Amino acid sequence: MRTPRRAPRADAQENRARIIEAAHAAFAGDPSASLQAIARAACVGQGTMYRHFPDREALLLAVYRDELDVLVAAAPLLLREHGPLEALRRWFERLAADGRAGGGASSAVEAATRAGRQHPPVVAAVDLLLRAGKEAGQVRPDAEAEEVLSLGSCLWRPEGGTPCPERGTRMLTVIIDGLRADARR
Repeated sequence: MRTPRRAPRADAQENRARIIEAAHAAFAGDPSASLQAIARAACVGQGTMYRHFPDREALLLAVYRDELDVLVAAAPLLLREHGPLEALRRWFERLAADGRAGGGASSAVEAATRAGRQHPPVVAAVDLLLRAGKEAGQVRPDAEAEEVLSLGSCLWRPEGGTPCPERGTRMLTVIIDGLRADARR
């Protein structure tokens, strides 16, 4: 029989909040800021840092949770306003715009993708859009949310330089066209 989990102590909650605040400031100035530098800025030890955030991706997800929540919430709203493929396009446009602006949602998605993990609510949002497209006969049946999300990460990670919105638009068109149900012919 399991004993019920008790709420974290007040000092642990304060440490976690300080780490997130320090990380937010650090990532805004330097997206590659080290966990050690963030722990120092938060005035906590390495053990405390890793107890709360076992790796960089977990910290990024916590720092940018609000931005990710807004992105996830956009999926069903877009489906109410647009057809499935257009909703998917607009969802990825939002994520790419976040990345070009140096936003946190794309950084968190990219870090999780690079680590071979996905953020379940983000995967669920893409899955919702893909399922709607499959049910409407617009999206190929073998399209998987995690794979599409990994593929879409190219939209905000420019190869060798500055983000180019026009190039991102062309790349998104290729992705959407490749997802079309009739693209398998």
